[in-house]
Amino acid sequence: MTAYDAIVLAGGAAKRLGGADKPGLHVGGRSLLDRVLTACAGARSTVVVGGRRPTVRPVTWTREVPEGGGPLAALDVGVRHTDTESVLVLSADLPFLGGATIRSLLAAAVPGVREGALCTDQDGRDQPLVAVYRAEPLRRELALLATEHGSLAGLPLRILTAELDLARVEAGPLASFDCDTWEDIAAARARIREHGTVLDEWITAVKNELGIELDVDTGVLLDLARDAAHGVARPAAPLTTFLVGYAAAMASSGRSPEAAAEAVAEASRKATALALRWAAESEAGSGPGTS
Repeated sequence: MTAYDAIVLAGGAAKRLGGADKPGLHVGGRSLLDRVLTACAGARSTVVVGGRRPTVRPVTWTREVPEGGGPLAALDVGVRHTDTESVLVLSADLPFLGGATIRSLLAAAVPGVREGALCTDQDGRDQPLVAVYRAEPLRRELALLATEHGSLAGLPLRILTAELDLARVEAGPLASFDCDTWEDIAAARARIREHGTVLDEWITAVKNELGIELDVDTGVLLDLARDAAHGVARPAAPLTTFLVGYAAAMASSGRSPEAAAEAVAEASRKATALALRWAAESEAGSGPGTS
């Protein structure tokens, strides 16, 4: 995948939220800013333009000049801290942004052909804060706009994107969903808890909270918990999965995340086989043929 730096704009007055700290608001147990930082974890470096706060991973902090000067001023100071050819630019209020959207943007921003790529929403509107820009033309246009207007403060993003040759990428229905109002926050929180997504959201939140970078087959763990609960006793489910995690950690200490994932799978297989043997004994009782 194309190497890129990321700029996350986390300033603004959040007037429609009554001045609340929007990047710090939680959706699915994680701050909006942390959700965006997780989505762009593949960035070589990440610059956040806004007030400092604890984050899920290290970033470079900076502020626009003047503070509250708007997105172009923030983008201008952010790009000064980057040195890759491709710059991913995101707002800090995108709860459903995923890696697939970022990969699509990077693929569409073809060097020598386009000067970047931005998402369009379901209504066809450009989303310049879900975009990849080529660094050289981005710096050029920012400098020209600053010269023309005397300052970038207060200028709208559309006057920048109008000067760039950008590809349009149709995002999924939620990729560019942003949270500008309390109604948006409520809608995002409700969607997180929908059946079919809540488990993945929860597992991702737990891994981020615990600082774990590990992809495991959750289906295997769920099957193990089911077999332990049904074949032994209900409290056996959480206790068994805990012991599987502990055994996997011991077995994979000092090894790669891939080795750790395989250790979890192997420990799960062993514990599942044990639970099934336990269940078979319970069903057979102590009658003839019990082994």
